[in-house]
Amino acid sequence: MDTNLNISEVKDLRVADPAAHQGIVIEGVSKSFGPKQVLHQCDLLVHKGETLVVIGRSGEGKSVLLKHIVRLLEPDEGNIWIEGTEITLLGNRELMKLRRKFGFLFQGAALFDSMTICKNIGLALEEHTNWGPEKIRERACECLSLVGLDNVEDKLPSALSGGMKKRAGLARAIVMKPEYILYDEPTTGLDPITGDAINDLITKGKRELGVTSIVVTHDMPSAFKIADRIAMLNGGEIVFTGTVDEVHNTVHPMVRQFIEGNSQGPLETF
Repeated sequence: MDTNLNISEVKDLRVADPAAHQGIVIEGVSKSFGPKQVLHQCDLLVHKGETLVVIGRSGEGKSVLLKHIVRLLEPDEGNIWIEGTEITLLGNRELMKLRRKFGFLFQGAALFDSMTICKNIGLALEEHTNWGPEKIRERACECLSLVGLDNVEDKLPSALSGGMKKRAGLARAIVMKPEYILYDEPTTGLDPITGDAINDLITKGKRELGVTSIVVTHDMPSAFKIADRIAMLNGGEIVFTGTVDEVHNTVHPMVRQFIEGNSQGPLETF
């Protein structure tokens, strides 16, 4: 990390005792795919109950970082603690139990094309509860209503618009009443009005459901609207953390270039 940066701009990266922290602690995580190193000694804290937005250029490893939090990817080195539990040490049974605390909204919604929306949303309930079909359907419809999608439960994903698919993906993410939701580019590919509706749903999830959220995005209007804190990932590591006001006021050259969309600056252009 650039030691010339003001310390206030790289705060909230480590704690003295990760096992005592009740949020998420990412410490020294590195990941390579073949010769390409995507994450390099990456550190980050996520505080319980906050919405943390991770920004950065495409290909910087934002989605890779998200997938490490639920061990969809394994780090080459480093440690990840969730509520004091070091998850890289967990066996399959303990890992599956921990994953039930998480909802995940994938970038493309990742709905199964051959299943109705109701079946898509209820799949986790079928696998992890002993609920019958009627109760599962009731919960699926409840979640659809929470995201503003009524009367679509028997439709196939192909019958939904892009924004509706994102909402259905969010309904699936909350169906198990998670404590954490991970959002991978939730507004990508959406028109500004639909994107803002997704932002409202993210904010509503925090306010009404009390979830802790990590949102990966390069959509700065969205980031400013939903974030409690913003972290910037560049070169495989977090180079900045701060509140929305601190982002607006920072003189950090990478952050300024990114939020202003300027081709001139320390971030490489192609």
